[in-house]
Amino acid sequence: MKPPMTRPQLLIDTDPGVDDALAILMAHADADIAGLSIAAGNVGLAHTVRNACTLVDLLGSATPVFAGCATPLVRAPAEDAAFVHGEDGFGDIGFPAPKAVVADEPAAQALLRLTRERPGELTLVALAPLTNLALALRLDPTLPQRVARLVVMGGAVTGHGNTGNIPAEFNIGFDPEAAHVVFEAFPSFDLVDWEATLRHAFDEETFDAWLRAGDHRADFYGRIAGTARAFNRKHDRRGIIVADALAMAVAIDPTIVIRSEKRTVAVELDGRLTRGATVVDWTGRLGGLANARIVLEVDQVRFSAMVRRALGLAA
Repeated sequence: MKPPMTRPQLLIDTDPGVDDALAILMAHADADIAGLSIAAGNVGLAHTVRNACTLVDLLGSATPVFAGCATPLVRAPAEDAAFVHGEDGFGDIGFPAPKAVVADEPAAQALLRLTRERPGELTLVALAPLTNLALALRLDPTLPQRVARLVVMGGAVTGHGNTGNIPAEFNIGFDPEAAHVVFEAFPSFDLVDWEATLRHAFDEETFDAWLRAGDHRADFYGRIAGTARAFNRKHDRRGIIVADALAMAVAIDPTIVIRSEKRTVAVELDGRLTRGATVVDWTGRLGGLANARIVLEVDQVRFSAMVRRALGLAA
């Protein structure tokens, strides 16, 4: 019999991305990372793969990086979020070429292999558009049976999105067909939506104090976050908004959730104004099984402690 694992075991699908970077720093501090599967999203795939390798170098880890889908499943290309994260996704700082090497194995195949090698052990943390996961599901529909948990950062459960299609959140809106595939395939998953991240933003002065007191990880994050912070201030988004970090907190410690609702969630694929919206059956009118635990509130003190550890401070 295998000895019990004391740290969460994570498999992370991501598109780094400023808030992805903080989430990966959190995972490195409080969990073991089996791999990083990389999708296009916040910026193009060449940038997101390079950024993942830059993070691996920063952390001095041997975490494998697997390059995945460069476009959405069906409608390509899609608009990225370079206007938030910088053209390179990391604030256009101009970091040197990373030393970490990308694995030869495509991301979707790596997701399948790692879950076959470790059935029931890995929490799958989806921080990007769900293209890689959807492709893996099309290759092997039994994937959900081997995943301990799925945590998705995506959606806007009451329609306050952050894309050109007003109700849609970026990750789901970038590739709605992929989100549809994933939501239909997994009988149960945790959904950390955009609106929850707004409710759990950090005070800017407090966060800046953490950055000043942290180590090289805090210095790195403070540098790459400047472009995104300027964008948020310009668009009247209050505080330090770290969407993927909130999802990572839920993945690392599910007991951090103090309020949630279990509901059926689907994705709108066809609406002229609503394509990419996450549609929640709040009153059970569709009669289907509730597939999503919608995270509404987490323990902010414990969330803060996780972020502080990720930045090199005592919790």
